[in-house]
Amino acid sequence: MQRTENPTRPATLDELLDSKLLARVSQLDITSKKIFSGKLRGERRSKKRGESVEFADHRPYVSGDDLRHIDWNIFGRLDRLFLKLFLEEEDLCLHVVLDCSESHDCGTPNKFLFMQQVAMSLGYIGLVNLNRVAMTAIGTPPTTNTGLQQDDTAPTGVLSSVRDLRGRRRTQELASWLCSLRPEGGSNFTEACKRIALSRRGKGVMLVLSDFFIKEGYEDGLRMLTGRGYDVFCIQVLSPQELEPDIAGDLRLRDVEDGDAAEVTISAPLLKRYKANLEAYCDQLRIFCGARDMTLLTVRTDTPIDVLLLDYLRRRGVVR
Repeated sequence: MQRTENPTRPATLDELLDSKLLARVSQLDITSKKIFSGKLRGERRSKKRGESVEFADHRPYVSGDDLRHIDWNIFGRLDRLFLKLFLEEEDLCLHVVLDCSESHDCGTPNKFLFMQQVAMSLGYIGLVNLNRVAMTAIGTPPTTNTGLQQDDTAPTGVLSSVRDLRGRRRTQELASWLCSLRPEGGSNFTEACKRIALSRRGKGVMLVLSDFFIKEGYEDGLRMLTGRGYDVFCIQVLSPQELEPDIAGDLRLRDVEDGDAAEVTISAPLLKRYKANLEAYCDQLRIFCGARDMTLLTVRTDTPIDVLLLDYLRRRGVVR
């Protein structure tokens, strides 16, 4: 896969997403297969009983219950004490992880731009629903001419992050952070996932955006993200050119992340074998995720963002 020439680099929220799209997705909400207890009172309806303004049910009074919740109207009619139960509202954390390795800077439409747009859409949904939103960019900084990495924190695999954003007013802050990201350097997926697993707080939904073409393997990293109160959704982003290569002839290919090179002759049998290997790789990723209660969605970059959110992710239970 060849790098995108002069890729679009959005600098503002308006360049990243259309305002009409934001208006449509603001009607959605992040959802989860699990019930989570948040640190803050939020907008999310829980199946647990608690204190809110919306009545849920009655139950007989038992010694020690809060007298303020007794339904005195029922006591006046039945001469028996019943407690009012209410739907409890819970706070949910949304954590989006973006793979910023240089291999994502390819394809038409560009893979990394598509990931930025998906992350912004999901983050906006979380913000308008008063969920706590966090995002983490993973990868390693590009090397200098001396071969030394520019950042002493590079071995962690985490480039930068934002945390505890809450409310519509934080939309511009999130957009500025996303627009500042660049797909550069290599990948340290396992170490990055370890750092994320150790540092995450609360419980909620985690979405990992990547092509998952990781030389070291994705297995160890994804294992670290499972459990600990998070629903994990993996979105595998592939360009149309990766699914249907449009190259031919004698080529010298170089990996932009580690510099590995190979000389190949593109022929019909080779393309057929490539497609078979790609399909097998994606199937293996799907089986791996399914066995660990993670949801996988493989999506092309020419998929409209509104179709992805309103159709694909809704059917898979990520949004509602």
